[in-house]
Amino acid sequence: MSRAVLSIGSNLGDRLAHLRSVVEGLGDRVVAVSSVYSTAPWGGVEQDDYFNAVVLADDPEFGAHDWLRFGQQLEQAAGRVREVRWGARTLDVDVVWCADGDVVCRSDDPELTLPHPQAHNRAFVLIPWLDVQPDAELDVDGTARPVRDWLTELDAAERAGVRPTEFVLSAAAEGSA
Repeated sequence: MSRAVLSIGSNLGDRLAHLRSVVEGLGDRVVAVSSVYSTAPWGGVEQDDYFNAVVLADDPEFGAHDWLRFGQQLEQAAGRVREVRWGARTLDVDVVWCADGDVVCRSDDPELTLPHPQAHNRAFVLIPWLDVQPDAELDVDGTARPVRDWLTELDAAERAGVRPTEFVLSAAAEGSA
């Protein structure tokens, strides 16, 4: 079974609807959905705040690149345009982590690096990830540590900038988070 941690975000248009489109698109593959968080943009480009969440999904037929392609299809369906690095977007779907059974997927492919090389630096990924997988571990440069430990090493302002909202992505998500 292939299990993936997908970080999703939106800061253009109906942000909540774009995030919900991911949960709906994944359908029965969804194992758990985090709460929705509001976060300042990352990367230094002037833009509106994001809504972010994490989806834990599995599909016995999917490999790491299948998750990537599926996420890109969802982005395209939401009208995603890639013009400015770290710029505003209708929908962003990142494969953060993937495992096939008990084996964590690793990839240095330029199209898909796994685990995601910047996940440990991004509170907007780590905080919602802990909602769906409190015991999660992340390997960074050969060092596997609990996600919670990576989060505590981030600047307090970075952590505080990830603000919970009252929104949920689906009725099923309320019991999953």
